[in-house]
Amino acid sequence: MTQIRPFTLAVPQAEIDDLRDRIDMTRWPEKECVDDWSQGVPLASLRALVDHWRNGYDWRACEARLNAFGQFVTEIDGLDIHFLHVRSKHEGAMPLILTHGWPGSVVEFMEVIAPLTDPEAHGGRAEDAFHVVVPSLPGYGFSGKPARTGWDVAKVGEAWAELMARLGYQRWVAQGGDWGAIVTTVMGAQAPKGLAGIHTNMPISRILTEDREDKDPAVVAALEAGANYNNFDSGYSKIQATRPQTIGYGLVDSPVGLAGWIYEKMWAWTDNQGAPEDALSRDTILDNVMLYWLTASGASSARMYWQSFGTISKGGFQVDLPAGVSTFPREITKAPRKWAERTLRNLVYWNDCEKGGHFAAWEQPGIFVGELRKCFALMR
Repeated sequence: MTQIRPFTLAVPQAEIDDLRDRIDMTRWPEKECVDDWSQGVPLASLRALVDHWRNGYDWRACEARLNAFGQFVTEIDGLDIHFLHVRSKHEGAMPLILTHGWPGSVVEFMEVIAPLTDPEAHGGRAEDAFHVVVPSLPGYGFSGKPARTGWDVAKVGEAWAELMARLGYQRWVAQGGDWGAIVTTVMGAQAPKGLAGIHTNMPISRILTEDREDKDPAVVAALEAGANYNNFDSGYSKIQATRPQTIGYGLVDSPVGLAGWIYEKMWAWTDNQGAPEDALSRDTILDNVMLYWLTASGASSARMYWQSFGTISKGGFQVDLPAGVSTFPREITKAPRKWAERTLRNLVYWNDCEKGGHFAAWEQPGIFVGELRKCFALMR
């Protein structure tokens, strides 16, 4: 049951043809009655994305690239966990597990794997090298879909520690954003054997009553960002936390519905000048959408919210292991350092990056790699 099995992607052409047929059968709504994104994805923007998906996008290029990295599956507590695993040629490389979130996937990290594993070919030094492990969260991508409750962020953290142990890594570090940041922080609190430290690009923090009277500009900005998220940007989260099965019917059945649900966050959460494509190429956006479409994981990925929000709301976890944070200006929410330190009790690295958004590794791979090199140099 602890066997690690090679995994090769070879999506049948019939599935690609079915996708195209479904796109052709789309029943489109009328145009929005505003000239911006305030009602959601503009009709013209989504039509352009879907037209490229139908007529210009090549899934096989992404498929080949994922296969070239080296993909594997292993069963943990009855569930298959899919992961990329790329070892560095440097024997002294530090093992690193990278965790994505929603609506992301392992695609987020494809541009950083080579610089992390082969730093000398990408502006770094041999001592910057990492062995890289990138798992798909349960219910996401090519990982299995939990058929029972219990797969919350705490259980995922335990599964990741088991994965690293199975790979033979005795001392390793962890990084994540979005759900990956929460999993990584919880894992830091769990402090499993071998975990030497963590880094996140979305610090998890607790807000205290007195914070609302704090006039520190960083605190005021964080409170304003939180209010904006709650008022205008959190509807998806509330739906997925309370009715993941209901929204799942549309996300699994309609490719255009799925694309719109994800594409809107590419606009809202990236460091762009008005269009998602300012930050991410149309092809890479569709690579990510395909990992949800091909695996019919619209409902199973949404259940992460239902499973985990109770765990998060209980809070109370603290991380005593060395921890680092890199913030990016277009992150969904903000957390001043003094908030982060309430959870990260041994914060050894903090940096505010000049550009980038929620999908740090995806949007700004060069900056992201540099941040990990600097942070984890303090934990080697």
